[in-house]
Amino acid sequence: MDKRTIEKVLTEQLEELAVLKESSLCPRDEESQVDFDSGLAQVVIGVRRSGKSILCHNVLMKLGEKFAYADFDDERFKDLTSDDLDNVLEVLYKINGDFKVLLLDEIQNVDGWHLFVNRLLRKKMRIMITGSNAKLLSAELATYLTGRHEPIVLYPFSFKEFCLYKKVDTDKMTTSAEGFRRAAFDEYMQQGGFPELMKIKNHTKYIGTLVDNILKRDIEKRYKIKYRLAFENIAQHLLNVSPATMDFTELSNLVGLKSVHTTENYVKYLNEAYLIKLLQKYSPKSKKRIYDNKVYTIDVALMSEREGTLAGDNLGWRLETLVYIELLRRKTPLEQDVFYYKKRPESEECDFVVCKKNKVLQAIQVCYDITEDKTRKREINGLISAAKGTKCTDLLLITDHERADIEGQGYKIAIRPAYEWMLEK
Repeated sequence: MDKRTIEKVLTEQLEELAVLKESSLCPRDEESQVDFDSGLAQVVIGVRRSGKSILCHNVLMKLGEKFAYADFDDERFKDLTSDDLDNVLEVLYKINGDFKVLLLDEIQNVDGWHLFVNRLLRKKMRIMITGSNAKLLSAELATYLTGRHEPIVLYPFSFKEFCLYKKVDTDKMTTSAEGFRRAAFDEYMQQGGFPELMKIKNHTKYIGTLVDNILKRDIEKRYKIKYRLAFENIAQHLLNVSPATMDFTELSNLVGLKSVHTTENYVKYLNEAYLIKLLQKYSPKSKKRIYDNKVYTIDVALMSEREGTLAGDNLGWRLETLVYIELLRRKTPLEQDVFYYKKRPESEECDFVVCKKNKVLQAIQVCYDITEDKTRKREINGLISAAKGTKCTDLLLITDHERADIEGQGYKIAIRPAYEWMLEK
């Protein structure tokens, strides 16, 4: 690609960035994970349209240093090759002047990009990279940057960020403020956290396009998927039934795939692209954690805002999904792991156990409504089963609205409304 074309594209991108700087950008909690002093490339990964570029711009504006920016997801760069990257760098110096920080948006679209980035890192350039393509999300990232990167996972808006965007006060303890937070949570549970859904009316079209791009652009093209119809049926089925325990043999039979190994790979690709997230069963033995994974969508919008969805209005499933994704957000800064607990197939299940190394810190059960005695007993028994099996004493039952402290079989159990738990400091 000739330099004149490169300069035209980058100049227009710079003008778009200037407009973005003047707009109000919602700060994200993950900004605190960025560490330029480490000398590593800061790689922001996550599902498409979760706000990765905005997060990077927030960080760089607060940094207060001059930086350069190139967006390789621009269709005008579709023919760009690794041989053109030096020309891109030269043009960036021409239009920006000197800089020591470089933001590369979706650079994985250029084959051989990692050689360019590694060279700049050796020259002490501070680099931020964003990516949603499976090429950047997969385990290959470690190979590409040979230990020179720090991954930062960004999910759609948390409830706290949703409130911030909506200008809902999260601290006041007045009756009106409490009511506004409850109303905001009801909206969040229905709409989900994709930032752009706040500004558009046709959610179904938006989510349909998003899912289609993830399947076709991020996975099918990248991995050269042979059985595309079966692959897409797997994706749609998992989005329809989540949260649910997954059996690869049953899934293979459902979509007509003879190879269970192929099915396992297809699910792995969906997980790496952050369309779904898997949850392992708790066990001190590694080999037992491989089987009986549960599957969750990355955001509740994917449960209902797609054509042909029938089960997306189940409030219990939606609440459980929101809690799991919130636990994943907290996982990295708190250095914790999350599992579900089920001792035997016929045993009571506990939705989540939170661990740090080999210690279970907390058992969490999620149920939208526990007013019926049968439901309440089932959820409490699941918590107590996990407590007995893991020697955990911090037991939490998250509901839509109830708040209480109770005892059962000698265990203390805290019952808290979901919106309150999600706003904990």
